[in-house]
This record gives sequence, C-alpha cells and structure tokens, in this order.
Amino acid sequence: MKVKTVKLALLGAVSLVLGACTEDIGVQNVITPSGGEKVVLKVSHFWPATAMSQKKVLEPWCDKIAAESDGKLTCQFYPAMQLGGTPAQLIDQVTDGVADIVWTLPGYTAGRFPSMEVMELPFMTIDGEKSSRVAWQIYEEFGKKDFEKVKPLAFNVHDRGQIHNNVRPITRLEDFKGLKMRAPTRLTNKTLEAFGATPVSIPLPSLSESVSKGVVDGYILPWEVVPTLKLHEMTKYHSEINSPDPVLYSALFSIVMNKQKYDGLPDDLKKVIDENSGIELSASLGKAWDEEVEQAYQKAVDKGNLINVISSDEVRRIRDAAQKVELEWIADMNAKGYDGQAMVDRARELMADTTN
Repeated sequence: MKVKTVKLALLGAVSLVLGACTEDIGVQNVITPSGGEKVVLKVSHFWPATAMSQKKVLEPWCDKIAAESDGKLTCQFYPAMQLGGTPAQLIDQVTDGVADIVWTLPGYTAGRFPSMEVMELPFMTIDGEKSSRVAWQIYEEFGKKDFEKVKPLAFNVHDRGQIHNNVRPITRLEDFKGLKMRAPTRLTNKTLEAFGATPVSIPLPSLSESVSKGVVDGYILPWEVVPTLKLHEMTKYHSEINSPDPVLYSALFSIVMNKQKYDGLPDDLKKVIDENSGIELSASLGKAWDEEVEQAYQKAVDKGNLINVISSDEVRRIRDAAQKVELEWIADMNAKGYDGQAMVDRARELMADTTN
C-alpha cells in the first residue's frame, strides 16, 4: 500500500514538473479530455489592447475560429509588443516561431516585400474595404514569392490617410514645405519629401510623445488611429483629401502565420484557418477601418480642432508632385527583377473595376 502511495506521489510530482516546464518554454498545445489537440495561437501586434485592431478585428476572428473548431483553436494575445522587440521585428518573430500570428506592416522592413509596396504608392487606393480586396489579389498575382516563408492570412489597407499638424492648415502643396512630418513607410517618407516636407521616422507607439514635445510638427495617419493614440488632444489642424479624389497615402498591413505552425495542424484545423483567411478577411479588415472614420473624426471636432478639405484642383498639383515617387518605384522594381509597371497597371485596373 505504501509503495503504491509513493508511486502515485512520484507520478503527481512528475506531472507538476512537466506542466511547469511546458508553461516556462511556452508550449501552447495541450491534450483535451476528449483526446483532441487544443492549439493556443500566440497572437502578437504593436497596437494597445484597447485598439480597434484587437477589439474589432483580431478578437472576433479568434472567436470565430474557436467556434468553428469546437474550441480546438484559441488565441492568446500579446498586444503592444509584449513578446519584446520592436514593431519592425514582428515579421521575424513570426518567421522564427516566437509568435504564431502577427499583425504588422511589410513596409516596416523596407525592401523585404517589394511586390506589395504597390499598394502604398501615393494616390493608389480609394478606401479601406475595396482596396484591401485588391491588396489580396495583388498578393495572389505578384507577391507569393516574397511571402513564401510565412502563411499570409490577410492583407489590408486602412481608411483614407489624412494630414495632421500643429503649424498651419494644409490647403496647397506649398504648405508642406519645411514641416517635420512622421510617416509610416519608406514610400510615404519619399512622398512627404516630394512635397517639400522633412520626413521623420518614428515608431507609432512613440508618436504621441514626439508630437507633444514638438519633435515633429505633424504626421500623416488615417482618422481611426488618431484617437487611439490621443493625438486629437495635441493636434491643431487636420487637412483631408476626400472622395472622389483617390487616397493621399495608404500603409499596407498584413496578418501572417508561422508556416511551420500552420503546416503542423491537422487537416480539420487547417481548413478552419483557410476558410477564415484570404480575400474576404482582407476586405472585412478594410471595412472595419472605414467604419471607424466618423467617430474618430468627431472626436477632433469635439476638441475644437480646425479641419479643412483640400480642393480637387490643388489635389491635382499634389498628385503631380508625387508622380516621381511612382516612377522611381517602377524603376527600382524593374532593377530587382519585377515588372513594376505591370504591378501598377494591374492595381489600378483592379481599383477601377466596380465589380471587384
């Protein structure tokens, strides 16, 4: 009897030690009582936990795959870079398996994913929803080689990128001159430079502090992000380029999964992931951004900030100034072995397709 008791105690101790070790090394697969494998996906991003991107996009997506997998797929969120590193390192974290899924910007690693940069050319996109649908199509036609080390789940752009600063209203091209402006990617930096502004590279989480301390005069961002970072509380002027004119700028986002993690899933769980990724997920992400514009805009209005719309005549001058960014990008792509003009033409064709 004593021997049996000792054996049971030893087994219990071993179980506790193994459980602790499993937790320490971050193993996320456990066996459920029913005998099926439960997979906990580590989802990492740079947004605050309260941001729209987690609350209205990632959490509903995770709820959906959990329901459709009968609870075998669940998510553990790591917002605001809780797994360490910088936003630019997210793509390496998912490639190396530090995270299972990340939401990041390919443009944070300039030159690594050149095929998808076409979506960030000035005046290329028209909104969030349809433009995100086009982004997935561009990936399917031109971008698979660039992303062969990961499993893309979605590509999206945000609502219309607008201009925000503390020096003066932007009503004409010349008003950009001399402003220190933050932009998210290398192409948006080139665009600001073409307008006569001085681009300043600042990680998004540091932007609020940089604005409040006057490190930058302003920034270009979609409306949705402005209240997320409380920027409407420290910005005087907001200048818009609105429909029917195309969008001044877009930054491309991607949700990608560790390839080995995906490949290691059983077929039924792969099917759940596949059925909840791709063009429709991409479009829904863009739509989520579009739907946030009104409430974000209203917060700037309520704060008493000055908001103006740039006239279409002046937009034409601004577009002309930005044209050299597109021409340089096409030449750069051609030098890298891509057909830059073909990508530009195809993206514009898809944008113009009303059935898309």
